[in-house]
Amino acid sequence: MSVGLDAAISLGNRFARELPELAIPWQAEEFPDARLLVLNEPLAAELGLDPDILRSPDGVRILTGNLVPEGATPVAQGYAGHQFGGYSPRLGDGRALLLGEVTDTAGRLRDIHLKGSGPTPFARAGDGLAALGPMLREYIVSEAMHALGIPTTRSLAVIATGQTVYRETALPGALLTRVASSHLRVGSFQYAAAMRDPELLRRLVDHAIRRHHPELPGADNPALALFEAVVSAQASLIARWMLVGFVHGVMNTDNMTISGETIDYGPCAFIDAFDPGAVYSSIDVNGRYAYGNQPLIAEWNLARFAEALLPLFDDDPERAVEMAQDALGAFREQYGAALAAGFRAKLGLPEAVDGAVAAEVINDLSALMQQSRVDCTSFFRRLSDAARGRPEQARGVMLDLAAFDAWLARWTALEPDADAMDAVNPVYIPRNHLVEEALAAATADDLGPLERLMSALARPFEERVGLERFGEPAPDSFGPYRTFCGT
Repeated sequence: MSVGLDAAISLGNRFARELPELAIPWQAEEFPDARLLVLNEPLAAELGLDPDILRSPDGVRILTGNLVPEGATPVAQGYAGHQFGGYSPRLGDGRALLLGEVTDTAGRLRDIHLKGSGPTPFARAGDGLAALGPMLREYIVSEAMHALGIPTTRSLAVIATGQTVYRETALPGALLTRVASSHLRVGSFQYAAAMRDPELLRRLVDHAIRRHHPELPGADNPALALFEAVVSAQASLIARWMLVGFVHGVMNTDNMTISGETIDYGPCAFIDAFDPGAVYSSIDVNGRYAYGNQPLIAEWNLARFAEALLPLFDDDPERAVEMAQDALGAFREQYGAALAAGFRAKLGLPEAVDGAVAAEVINDLSALMQQSRVDCTSFFRRLSDAARGRPEQARGVMLDLAAFDAWLARWTALEPDADAMDAVNPVYIPRNHLVEEALAAATADDLGPLERLMSALARPFEERVGLERFGEPAPDSFGPYRTFCGT
């Protein structure tokens, strides 16, 4: 490595050193024809990395794992998981690598992680590669989520590998370089627990606390304190998903982070017509991970997390279960409070409005939206116009006008704040038809639609002239939508 690169990019190996039982040292597949397609320059600057260096030939080799900075120890992380309810004891990074950790300009430790870097010992007969479309989808959606203020892993770069990936058809290969507060998952703890080594489990808890909750080491029961913190973080996260109509699509326990960040954007989508039963994943045939099921699935996943931690809660198994149940019981209350607060903000309700009154207004509107299958993103922006005395557009999408007019009268009597509504209700989200348009063009080597979409998504709450199509619902011709995991 050149002196300039060595000075500019320093990666730690804390996870590899502290938890070797959960890591297999591994090298990325060589990609001699790799070509940088997209670089997230603001994120690079946030990480203290020079975009010009990352764009250089050696920089691209670092982003693909083909040039390893001194001191780094790339590893495939081991984890287990419940996938669609069924337990798999050994999953792990089958096509991914943790390159190492970097301290960003705010002093936070961040993981640099690869996706699509070739098969590892966890690959389970897969090719370990990734196609361009799914990697760009994660780039688009994760950065949109960040702009919306929702905790998420970030996307630093997408690199064309120069290889062909075979799925249903032959596709151009790509690799994603992503960033996270960590890649610790519920499945990481399930994996450690399955080893029946209490000391390993305790070290994993201590590692997670140092990484995400430095205020907790002094807690009387660190494992229980960590669990309570994760319950709270996930309650807040899932509420934020619901408020913007995000459907993760594959909420397995190996896809739930300890940090409370959204991770693994596979068959994800944003709902168009408001429908609690909305499912977009091609593999979710029974609707387990439907939009409206996400809070219950999160609670179920957290119960599996508690099961993994039981030996550390208390030596008495019955007492440990009681502690877990008490802590998990907080999820519904915290989620409900976060969702209610979010909907109050979306409706611009003043603080003085009674909670019971607000709940009735929110619930009645949800029923009307479902009945009329309104586009939930554009509808809330139309409501802010209604708060300004211009209800025509909001009324125009409702089937039961009498019921909506009665609701509108009740709501406007509460004196909603239209400007406050515009600050939390986005104009632009990664609408499914626009994402597909950008992916299709990029696959044909045209990045223009992707760049225009990312420009709109970077400032989602600010309506801008010339971007009207990015705020409009999908045309009827788009039809039913299905997404695929890309593996």
